[in-house]
Amino acid sequence: MCGILYTSSEYTREKFLSSLQAMLHRGPSAPLCYFEYKQYKMGHNRLSIIDLDNRSNQPFISDDERYVIIYNGEIYNYKELAKQFGIHMLTNSDTELLLKLYIQYGPKMLNWLNGMFSFVIFDIKTEKLFVARDRMGVKPLYYYRSGNNFTISSEIDPLLQLIGRYTIDEIAVRQYKKMRSFYNNRTIYNEIKEFPPGHYLENGYFIKYWEIDYSDKEPPSDEELMFLIQSAVNYRKIADVNVGSYLSGGLDSTIITALSGVADTWTVGFENYNEFEWSELASKKYGTNHNPIIFDEKEYLLLSRKLIHAKKEPLSVPNEVLLYYMTKIASEKNTVILSGEGADELFYGYDRIFRWANNAEDWDLKSFTDLYAYGSDNDLEIVHDAVQPFMKHKLPLKIVASFFQEAHLRGLLKRLDSASMLNSVEARSPFLDYRLIEKLAGVSIEYKMKNGVVKEPLKRLYKYTVPIEIINRKKIGFPVPLDKVFAGVSIEGESFFDKWFNFNLRVLGEVL
Repeated sequence: MCGILYTSSEYTREKFLSSLQAMLHRGPSAPLCYFEYKQYKMGHNRLSIIDLDNRSNQPFISDDERYVIIYNGEIYNYKELAKQFGIHMLTNSDTELLLKLYIQYGPKMLNWLNGMFSFVIFDIKTEKLFVARDRMGVKPLYYYRSGNNFTISSEIDPLLQLIGRYTIDEIAVRQYKKMRSFYNNRTIYNEIKEFPPGHYLENGYFIKYWEIDYSDKEPPSDEELMFLIQSAVNYRKIADVNVGSYLSGGLDSTIITALSGVADTWTVGFENYNEFEWSELASKKYGTNHNPIIFDEKEYLLLSRKLIHAKKEPLSVPNEVLLYYMTKIASEKNTVILSGEGADELFYGYDRIFRWANNAEDWDLKSFTDLYAYGSDNDLEIVHDAVQPFMKHKLPLKIVASFFQEAHLRGLLKRLDSASMLNSVEARSPFLDYRLIEKLAGVSIEYKMKNGVVKEPLKRLYKYTVPIEIINRKKIGFPVPLDKVFAGVSIEGESFFDKWFNFNLRVLGEVL
């Protein structure tokens, strides 16, 4: 939806606005909007999705002119909350609802929000700061802390420009080269941290307001599960702009396309390496205006360089490049895109590693690493560090389930946000609805893989909705032929994934 930037440090207005300009792509509808009080500065680039009127531009100031909010995301149930709490609305914007809920109820209002969000609220009277991020970390948020001063941004680049100095976190580099992402709120820079999902910041302290319960639970009824999935899709169609959907022809994107009824669908692949057959099958069934996009593998490394330059960080997975390219073309028709992220984590779609965890009597770090990690370096210490927060669940299956639901998924969400927002498109993922996560976390593998069938509940419930060929097809992920991409290119690495990691780090070094 937007890009937000806040600081309590005494940067000049010119430097602050220059940094805000680094993420104009996040909000071309109303860019470089600015609020200043003493040394406190708040900036906002708006991508108009709901209530396209200028009255909803940000920074948004409360009726009594005491509070100011900058906000990125969507609160899907904002109209229901306004009615439930009797909040008089002067706009048709979830921004106004968010601010007024906070003024009346404080941090507890976070528990009532269904959506994806990161926001900053500044109290002019007390000069106090309140910051919050959504439960799953769908919307990005980063911070730099210097004593009691915070600088907060939707992206890393503005922070780098403001603080003007940075050092590389060698632990983060090791994480990336072994596990293709960053963990425990690290970024590749020592000075910049990721704001933890499901937390808010108040009086300088991070406070967790939501945590997933992985204790054993009974599975939902078929009726309840189908209602929750349909409700999640319906919520994510709420927009005053055109909504489309990614459609690979896999189970997850096909279900979302079927339930959403969107007009436009999109898929991408290489000329001789794609899933077009499956996406065309689904598109014909639902009558969508389908757009299969062919990406030239010769352009892959060039576009990768462009993205690394824009992000100021390495790319998480090779298919991020294709996702970006597809969304760039889709942006000509759709400002909102529906995506299938989250289904594999909910329903144990990574069946090889979940089957291992279910059969393991005790936790075995080496076996987990062999199944999960891509880098060839034998760096078990770094894998242990990434998994450590989830060891409290003790059972191997619960450790793996929680790791995938929280840590692994965050890497995918960064990829999705970057690939979409660099093109001024908002991506929404129905399977990340917190009601689904709360309902399915802790439900047995016997339910999620009944009779050994991967994602059995989804395949059974939607067998008359999704083409049977897609129900029965084998999952292949989102492939990139790295062997062809790196053919004739001199990059160090034992495997093609090693080459991919080293290429990203080398290009980032050139950028910095």
